[in-house]
Amino acid sequence: MSHASAPGHDLAIKSIALVGNPNCGKTALFNLLTGARQKVANYAGVTVERKVGLARLPNGQTVSVVDLPGSYSLTPATPDEQVMLDVVEGRRTGEDAPDLIVAVVDATNLRMNLRLVLELKSLGRPLLVAVNMADVARSQGLTVNVQRLAQELGCPVVETVAVKHDGHVRLLAQLEEYFAKPTAMSAVALAHASSSSTDLQREVRRILALVAPVTPDLGRFQHRLDAVVMHPLWGLVVLAAVLFLIFQAVFSWANWPMEAIKAMVLSVSNWTLAQLSAGPLRSLLVDGVLAGVGGVLAFLPQILILFFFILLLEDSGYLPRAAFLLDNLMGKVGLSGRAFIPLLSSFACAIPGIMATRTIVNWRDRLATIMVAPLMTCSARLPVYALLIGAFVPARDVGWFSLRGLTLFGLYVAGVVSAMGVAWVYKRVWMKSAYQPLMLELPPYRVPNLRNIGLGLWERARIFLNRVGGIIFALTVVLWFLSTYPGPPPTWDISQGPAISYSVAGMLGHALQWLFAPLGFNWQISVALVPGMAAREVVVGALGTVYSLTATDKSVTDALSPMLAHGWSLATAYSLLAWFVFAPQCLSTLAVVRRETNSWRYPLLMALYLFALAYAAAFATYRITTWLGA
Repeated sequence: MSHASAPGHDLAIKSIALVGNPNCGKTALFNLLTGARQKVANYAGVTVERKVGLARLPNGQTVSVVDLPGSYSLTPATPDEQVMLDVVEGRRTGEDAPDLIVAVVDATNLRMNLRLVLELKSLGRPLLVAVNMADVARSQGLTVNVQRLAQELGCPVVETVAVKHDGHVRLLAQLEEYFAKPTAMSAVALAHASSSSTDLQREVRRILALVAPVTPDLGRFQHRLDAVVMHPLWGLVVLAAVLFLIFQAVFSWANWPMEAIKAMVLSVSNWTLAQLSAGPLRSLLVDGVLAGVGGVLAFLPQILILFFFILLLEDSGYLPRAAFLLDNLMGKVGLSGRAFIPLLSSFACAIPGIMATRTIVNWRDRLATIMVAPLMTCSARLPVYALLIGAFVPARDVGWFSLRGLTLFGLYVAGVVSAMGVAWVYKRVWMKSAYQPLMLELPPYRVPNLRNIGLGLWERARIFLNRVGGIIFALTVVLWFLSTYPGPPPTWDISQGPAISYSVAGMLGHALQWLFAPLGFNWQISVALVPGMAAREVVVGALGTVYSLTATDKSVTDALSPMLAHGWSLATAYSLLAWFVFAPQCLSTLAVVRRETNSWRYPLLMALYLFALAYAAAFATYRITTWLGA
């Protein structure tokens, strides 16, 4: 990490790196240390996520903290583990080695965690060990002798509880002491550390016998819960019920905040109309920015509700169990059980989902997961689904459930089923390979930490708002310009059609209509699909912009949903929903596929097969729905 001068300090900012096994609470400790003072990016040259933040010590000194990818060993098997090793050893171009390595270990699973600590000690770098989840270990009857562990490892050891607001106090005090007197912490490699796996395991057992001789009791409750959650039948029922309730909540809970945002946007739009005289500036603000960006912004509550449940399941320890549960089922269609978490991540966005496939060691399994990840219904599709469902699906209940929630659940199921079908074709026809059973460590069940969930939601909201204020805003302004100019001739009147027909966007829409007319799409939809290639959320904003400029009565622009319900047939709406189940990926996703596969062959193949599936599904949906009389 490059060091920079800190305000109020003469010395450069010191840096620490958090290293540990997956599920050891490392990221929770990072969040506790840095709070909101963190940023997420990628390491140069790779798509491995980089989380860096600032922590303040008791004496006011600021230190830089980096959360390195989880790893079980210093013998890298994945790109994540390779990046961790490169950063720790200072081998990344333009980045210094950290001043201190903080090895985070799970107090309830020292046998697995101490192996990595011994390997880190053998590097000869300054090391501090944070025994995390010490409170959970004590509740299970396990006591860790911290002083004896420090003697055996030859480095400071402190207890932390990352889920408590003051659970990092001892760590901060130890960091302050080290940076005040860095020579106090030896950087000499452990004499008996060895690269031999047998020697490492023998040393781990020796240390455990001295510092934690009692095996933790996981408790009857956890075993009984696993007996249901991991059951081959009832476990699938539980998983289906959980996902079903999530999608019901996305519609049921978001109504009030969505209406509040829409009312706010409408108030700003009316105020702008009253303050500005008719002209290009008023049209840009009302028909372009507010109709486009405001329309997308209204769907933020639904996206945050979806992420809330994903973070809740992840923090509770349920997601790895779902991966095990689905391993056999996914193996039947040619996917590894390790594909579950990347595919689940793709429900948020295909980009981190594709990046998460780095944990899949087998290249063919990894490539198959990459190719089907875009079929998971990402959050960018949610605004489009919500708009069309709100316009065309009645707001009524079916038993205890919302019809709109059932429709949304069906769309997500369609994405999952199609992904399984495509994976089966890939692995059975094109890339034949044998099924490899999943091996994954199951973390104990934990009470979700609301602070971590809050930080995760804030990060997702910030990313969404950055997109709204960045790419979506820019594309909306560009689309408004293309939809406004060159404009109709001086002799034009409304009987000759809407003014937008004489713009560049109108001409483009009419030119593309021959391609999309068999799907029931009009020229306005054809226009909106073009900027949707950059970001799917833009489709809603683009429809808002196009229809606000199409309308002859400005009062109609107050709400896009009634306008679509009035102007489109039910067959067209269902056809567009079917299109977006398979819609070709945004350009950012295709670029990430190029980086992950190091070839243009796979992103081009992905774009072509998704376009073909989307076209076929929309065509069939439109024809069948029309035949049924809609």
